[in-house]
Amino acid sequence: LDRLLDMQGGEIFIPKIPSTRITDLAKAICPECEIDVVGIRPGEKLHEIMIPEDESRNSYEFADYYVINPDFERCKDRYADCNAKSVSETFSYRSDSNPWFLGVDEIEELLNGM
Repeated sequence: LDRLLDMQGGEIFIPKIPSTRITDLAKAICPECEIDVVGIRPGEKLHEIMIPEDESRNSYEFADYYVINPDFERCKDRYADCNAKSVSETFSYRSDSNPWFLGVDEIEELLNGM
């Protein structure tokens, strides 16, 4: 609800969510299964990039999400007065550098709670 109230139009909201390794997900779903690692296939990515470095100049960090502002002059400082902070110019939000990773035990807990 806070994010809806914060919306001003045109921005992109990116929640801070955990990353996980596909092998950990497979182990949590089927611990007795054998895992064959076949490598990366054409068109596949190893990691997701939610905020690329070239969008950092328009990005702000809140407690549990990020916002990317549109690249229009009228939108430049729309979050400057909120309790948000600008991210560094070299910032990117990516699955491989995310400090919040779920391991097998945490994935199993989530699956058991469904």
